[in-house]
Amino acid sequence: MTTAPADTTTVPAAAALALGDDALVLSHRLGEWAGHAPVLEEEVALANIALDLLGQARVLLSMAGDEDDLAYLREERAFRNLQLVEQPNGDFAHTIARQLYFSTYQHLLYDRLAAGDGPFAGLAAKAVKEVAYHRDHAEQWTLRLGDGTEVSHERMRRACEALWRFTGEMFQPVNGVDVDWAGMEAAWLESVSEVLRRATLSVPEGPRTGAWSAGAGRQGLHTEPFGRMLAEMQHLHRSHPGASW
Repeated sequence: MTTAPADTTTVPAAAALALGDDALVLSHRLGEWAGHAPVLEEEVALANIALDLLGQARVLLSMAGDEDDLAYLREERAFRNLQLVEQPNGDFAHTIARQLYFSTYQHLLYDRLAAGDGPFAGLAAKAVKEVAYHRDHAEQWTLRLGDGTEVSHERMRRACEALWRFTGEMFQPVNGVDVDWAGMEAAWLESVSEVLRRATLSVPEGPRTGAWSAGAGRQGLHTEPFGRMLAEMQHLHRSHPGASW
């Protein structure tokens, strides 16, 4: 789990908040699989991925302020995470499609940040290896489900199509994150398309953005399931303000 120190004097807080919220929200979504994963091995794998993301979230949020206050005391419109990561788990294929789309994006992003000398280089250098595992895990399951039974193929197809419209937002530039967003998007499309092809799945034909093309989650505009998830995530902390454990 990533625990790199934060240097808040040189970090763009808004960028740290956006990337931190991505990791925090997806970590919580994956944590919801505890006790519900299809097999014990995946129970452990998803929990480990969730913990990796939580470690990233803690570092990033600490760059923007108090990590606990930012996680548990903000209202819905103050979160800056991508709409993709807040989507409900659905069935296992739905979760894997979400993981494929996001982990491919995050691996490409961290790889580029680690190669630079910006404020996120240290975090990215530590996290890129664990994110590479997240990506490989999602790719392998996409292949198994897409090129598996008729039922698994159909479920994977539906999941990829349902989440496709949330993928365009990932490549809206984030102020303070200095990468070639257009080049990264092209690399993402090439990689995801190749995985889907190998899994005997077609690349979805629908648009990759909707009415939220101007920013959506990055602007604090979230989908309906996010409010319910946030209430659950923040309930204990808000019920016992100031408590220590």
